[in-house]
Amino acid sequence: MELLEQITAYQPWNEQEAQDRQELLRRLQSGEELYSRDNCAAHLTASAWVVSPDRRQVLMAYHNLYDSWAWLGGHADGDRDLLAVALREVREESGLTKVQAVSPDIYSLEILTVDGHEKRGKYVSSHLHLNVTFLLEADPAEPLRCKPDENSRVGWFTPEGAVEASSEPWFRQRIYRKLNEKLTAY
Repeated sequence: MELLEQITAYQPWNEQEAQDRQELLRRLQSGEELYSRDNCAAHLTASAWVVSPDRRQVLMAYHNLYDSWAWLGGHADGDRDLLAVALREVREESGLTKVQAVSPDIYSLEILTVDGHEKRGKYVSSHLHLNVTFLLEADPAEPLRCKPDENSRVGWFTPEGAVEASSEPWFRQRIYRKLNEKLTAY
């Protein structure tokens, strides 16, 4: 199923998702190139809320750019299969090899602001990440490793501990708490 169809069929969890879904649909229907970072104003990303099979743990990485514990994920960079992007990014950022989708369906939608910053010696202007989140599952006993150019630590937290570990108030209040609330359905 194409992303436009997936987002059209997606049932928003709250007002934030309803508003962001509407804007995502508008942008996807506009014909604007969103799958590449060549669009400096807004582009598609995929994130993962990685949980243990018993749902008692959530995987987080200490993201160097944001100086905070955060979920895992990354840019589509031309890939139109955002679930594949989420899976790839989790493997790259955590070292996990056995990670799988709990469901192929979208778990959450967000439009995220990214402040201007330096990356690999070049300035990147402030922009939007048009983000699609998937619920993934992995075994906490599997070895972890960080990806030094992106994160300095990777670790498992209780769901509540994952929220508290983040130093980004908006993510704690609007994103991570929501992702945990939605876990009750899985």
